[in-house]
Formats: sequence, C-alpha cells, structure tokens
Amino acid sequence: MAEITASLVKELRERTGAGMMECKKALTENDGDIQAAADWLRKTGLAKADKKASRIAAEGRIAMAQAPGKAVLVEINSETDFVAKDANFLAFTDEVAKVALDSGAQDAEALKAAKLASGETVEEARSHLIAKVGENVQVRRMARVDGANIIGAYVHGGRIGVLVEVKGGNEELARGLAMHIAAMNPPYISPAHVPADFIAREKEIALAQVKDSGKPAEILEKMVSGKIAKTLAEISLTGQPYVLDTNQTVEAALKAAGGAQVLSFVRLAVGEGIEKQADDFAAEVMKQAGLA
Repeated sequence: MAEITASLVKELRERTGAGMMECKKALTENDGDIQAAADWLRKTGLAKADKKASRIAAEGRIAMAQAPGKAVLVEINSETDFVAKDANFLAFTDEVAKVALDSGAQDAEALKAAKLASGETVEEARSHLIAKVGENVQVRRMARVDGANIIGAYVHGGRIGVLVEVKGGNEELARGLAMHIAAMNPPYISPAHVPADFIAREKEIALAQVKDSGKPAEILEKMVSGKIAKTLAEISLTGQPYVLDTNQTVEAALKAAGGAQVLSFVRLAVGEGIEKQADDFAAEVMKQAGLA
C-alpha cells in the first residue's frame, strides 16, 4: 500500500475541489494513484471535474516579435513584479525577442548564444541586467512559427502570448483566433486531435455517473455520447464559442472565412509550471527600496 502523504492529499484537493477526507479516502481506495483517485471522485460525484491547472506564480514578461512569414514569443522571468515593469527589463525583453526572430534560434538555449546589436550575447546581457536590477533574470523558453501560411500573433498584458498558424482566411481572422486562444486556452485544435485514452477515460467516467439512473441501455449510450461530445467541444478550439462573436463557434468562423484551417498554435503564460516561493510583501518592498 502506497503512503498517503499530506502533500498528495493537498494536490488531489487542488485538482478536484473535493474535501480533505474524501481525497484521503479516494487515494486509499486507489493505492495512492492520484489520477485514478481523481477519476474515482468524479465517478462517485464528489468532484465535478479535474480542476488541476498549471501553477502560474513566477513574474516576468512574454515578449513578441513578428515579420512576414515568421513570429516568435519569448518568456523572460524575473523574481518580482517590480522588476518585470522596470524599463531596463522591458528593453532587454524587447531586444531579445527581436534577436530571436532574426537569428532563427529554435529554442532558449540557442537564443542565449545569439548576439544583440551591442555585440553581447543574450546570456552576457542577461548577466549585466542581473547586476543592474539586483535580482535573478532568466530567459526561460521561446516559441516560433515560420512558414508560408498566415501567422496570428497576440500578447495580452505581457502575461500571455499566442502564435497561431492558419491556412486560408486573412490576418484579421488569424489575430482574432490568437486572441481567442489567449482567453480560452483550448488544449486541442479539434476533437480529432484529442488523444484516444482521454476519450476512453471520459467515457468510463460518464458511464459510472449514469449507470444507476435506471434508464435503458440505448438511452444510457446516447447520454454518454452527448456528455463526451460536450466535453470534446469544450476542450477543442474549433468547438468553443468564438470570443469575438459568441453567436458562432470557432469552427463556424473558419468556415465563414472560406474554409480556413488552423494548422497549429502555441500559448505561453508567464510562470506556467513554476511554483514561486511565497514572500512577505513588506519584506519584498523593503528589499526593493534597499532597506533589507
């Protein structure tokens, strides 16, 4: 029997929204397997859905650069929001995004070796910026799209960046789709892109939820199919109501644009997957003021 630790119970609570005792029981019933425990909670009606999301805690900025046929996003992190708004930091992020676009770098490691207009590498300039602002700065990751298709690019408040490659349509549509992805964060382009194992698991959960309803098998099958179709629409870009016109889905908007097609997209959010240490705010202010 696997040990059911407090941290495991906490993680399951964050994912499902269920109570502490229910989470502990679910983990005990499923030998500490957190995915199986989350599914068990859903089957028993103690959790409506898996609410786990990437922990967005680190500070910094998503910078973008674009030219005909290509676009890049670069995530550059700082320790505090103070530095993320600093003029030196902002200038550095803009310059790094531009060199990422022009150099053809494919990832953050290659980008660090690219040279800025000053002759310094990105890594050298980063070290100098650290000395200037007094806290750690990291060039964490980048994404790029190159090609002959239309590229939509959008950054929201410096916190979320999206690139989307569209075949057909126009630049206005591509930008609108990028804005939609920024707002709705769909995991997949369409239901056809959803992994089979995810669909199988959702079907198993849906069956468990309706099995005691007393309805005939054929009715249960229709109910389950309807649940699955609704879920796939919710997690797919094409199935979601289009944020710029909620009277139609993204799929309908694509059809209205002459049958345009989304080939790929990438969405970066500042600090995704990074758990930031919780600092005392007063101490942070004193540190910034040079009093600590």
